[in-house]
This record gives sequence, C-alpha cells and structure tokens, in this order.
Amino acid sequence: MKYKLTTYKTISGTKEIIELLEKTNSKWIVYRNNVPAYLVDIFDLKTESNVIMNSLVLSARKSIDDVLKRISNKNGVTLSVSKTPKLSYKLESKIVDLNLDPLPESWISYSL
Repeated sequence: MKYKLTTYKTISGTKEIIELLEKTNSKWIVYRNNVPAYLVDIFDLKTESNVIMNSLVLSARKSIDDVLKRISNKNGVTLSVSKTPKLSYKLESKIVDLNLDPLPESWISYSL
C-alpha cells in the first residue's frame, strides 16, 4: 500500500513521519519502537484485530493513544501513533510503498 513519507525540520533536528495519503479519523499508522509497523482501520470489519480496536475505540470511547498505551503496557512493547511536530516545517514529501499488517490479535483483548 502507498503512504506518504514526510520529512520535517524541528528544533531538535529532522523527523520522518509515515502518513496516510488521505487524512482520516478512522485509520492510524502504529509505530513499534519508533518504526512504522501496523495499520489500524477501525472500519475494516473483515479483520478481527480491527473489529476489536473498533470496539475499544468507539464503543468504549477511548482515544487511540489510550488504547495503544494499555496494549503496550500489557504486552511489554512500545506502540505509538506519530504526530506532526508542532514547531516544524516540511522539508519534503515522497510516496513510499509499505506493507503494514493489522495489530496482532494476541495483543488485543476486549477487556483492556
């Protein structure tokens, strides 16, 4: 799948962020140890882990950051959603092709 790799200049240096080509409030690129690793699409009801994330985010009314923090703590991993730095300017953007899987089902449970 195609994503946008954007390089930003910040106070502390440069930062690269993988972004969706189209902005949406229902899809997130999840980073594991600051590397893009997973794609969460809470309206993809064909993938079990996305169905569970749908329940956790929409039904339980939790933010994606809260859900990822709980998954991280429960499974001993570092998950995050990267955001555009506030004090920055865009240096360049290019299209990249990545294969991002959904979050592993074994990490997610309805009881988070």
